[in-house]
Amino acid sequence: MSLTIGTGPFARPRLGQLNFEPDAPEHILYFEDSPRRVRVAFNGETIADSRRVKLLHETAYQPVYYFPEAHLRWDYLQRTEHTSHCPFKGEAAYWSIVAGDRTSENALWAYPEPLPAAHWLGGYYAFYWDRVDAWFEEEEQVFVHPRDPYHRFDVLDSSRQVKITLDGELVAETRRPRLLFETGLPTRYYIPAEDVRADLLEPSDRHTRCPYKGLASYHHVRTPARLHRDIAWYYPEPLPAATRIAGLIAFYNERVDLEVDGERQERPRTRLG
Repeated sequence: MSLTIGTGPFARPRLGQLNFEPDAPEHILYFEDSPRRVRVAFNGETIADSRRVKLLHETAYQPVYYFPEAHLRWDYLQRTEHTSHCPFKGEAAYWSIVAGDRTSENALWAYPEPLPAAHWLGGYYAFYWDRVDAWFEEEEQVFVHPRDPYHRFDVLDSSRQVKITLDGELVAETRRPRLLFETGLPTRYYIPAEDVRADLLEPSDRHTRCPYKGLASYHHVRTPARLHRDIAWYYPEPLPAATRIAGLIAFYNERVDLEVDGERQERPRTRLG
């Protein structure tokens, strides 16, 4: 969530200002080279393998990898009759993956005759992320969506006083949080487990993946008033880039009452709250 989603410069709406905003189109496509080797696997077979993939950034969408035609295993791909229309890119054609005893319907698409404004899509093909078994960037498996080169996060030690309350009940208080600043998201306050009211936490079965931080587990918080489901999360074994938040607990700013240095913070409005 950077260039074209979240609060990025080409997102809708965005927080910053552009000097050409009156003339900026409502929907933006940005197609660029990626230096990463990217592979797609399905049913034990490599369906695509390329060192010359492209990334398409599009307003309101996560980036999408597009592969050159020559870097696909066409012996595993079958053209279907399915089509779809995009007002910004044109008419899309589709292919299913057939490998061994498994088929993934309409997993691959392309624009054989893209619209003039997106003519550079010609000869490139894209997969639905969740219709294949695995994605790899170099030798590392990647989850959820491609890692956006314009997305970053920083974890900083802080001495700010952070207080979390729910229904008037103190849930957490610390002067040693680690602040995670991530592109397009509110500041997240990661709190040592010792500074969180363990008596209010209940385990959750929910798990989510972040392509940048790893596999997250969740807690419910039960106050005397009610149960707040999946309102806190932590990364037991984060990816190497996020090891500094291992085991620390964060709460959705969107759903708790948050004070930082005695100042009440407004609840942000995001798709995660």
